[in-house]
Amino acid sequence: MIRKLFYSLSAFLFMCLLYGPTRAADSDYQQAMKALGSNDYANALHYFESAITDDSDNLMYSSEYRQVAIKNKDFDRPLSFFEKLAASKSQSANVHLNLGFAYVDKIPVAGSITQVILANKALTEFTKAVELQPNWINLYTRGMSYLFWPKIFNRAPLGVADLENAMKLQSSGPKKSYYVKNYLALGDGYWKTDQLEKARSLWQEGLKQFPDNQQLKSRLDHQGDDLQKIIEANFDPNKRVDTDLRELWTNSQN
Repeated sequence: MIRKLFYSLSAFLFMCLLYGPTRAADSDYQQAMKALGSNDYANALHYFESAITDDSDNLMYSSEYRQVAIKNKDFDRPLSFFEKLAASKSQSANVHLNLGFAYVDKIPVAGSITQVILANKALTEFTKAVELQPNWINLYTRGMSYLFWPKIFNRAPLGVADLENAMKLQSSGPKKSYYVKNYLALGDGYWKTDQLEKARSLWQEGLKQFPDNQQLKSRLDHQGDDLQKIIEANFDPNKRVDTDLRELWTNSQN
């Protein structure tokens, strides 16, 4: 009897480890989406947080959670949630990535001094993500983060290095629709580091890969002050940065 009970308990624990958290997280995620459909914001966030806690590496859960918070102008709750989660899940690159994004999400509504503090905290989290997992999204994100800093900080060359590494990764596998972002970003990085010929060459290469991209066309159609205005408009701290990661799991092929 004891042996039978032991084996039954062992099997139950194994099944919980194998399926439990993922199934529970998916159920909570579905409850969150259902709550959103009923405009029940409070319950939606509750279920999102429960799903993320059970499956903290799931980028879809975390991204959707942050986008809902942004839509409702609630920037402090995701920050508090991801800060606590990062403390308990310090080895999760995706948790650090989303904590960094939570800082970025708040930047447009903060004062100028607070914007710098938030940007620095975001960069710290993106660096932790890269150190734990130097994949495309982490390198691209930190690279872009570096490019937002004023020239006096001399961080643009660091951004270029990250974006070049991301370019190596994307060049070694199947084309994804979101890879166009790196042609834009790395070209902007070259422009910011006074490598104008490399910038234009990269934008031209990007346009061959993504011939319908209007942002690449715009960069190639302008020069001098007009081009500067186009590029600098993308690094305005008062404009919201798109931190929605939905493209990573939808429409990944060009």
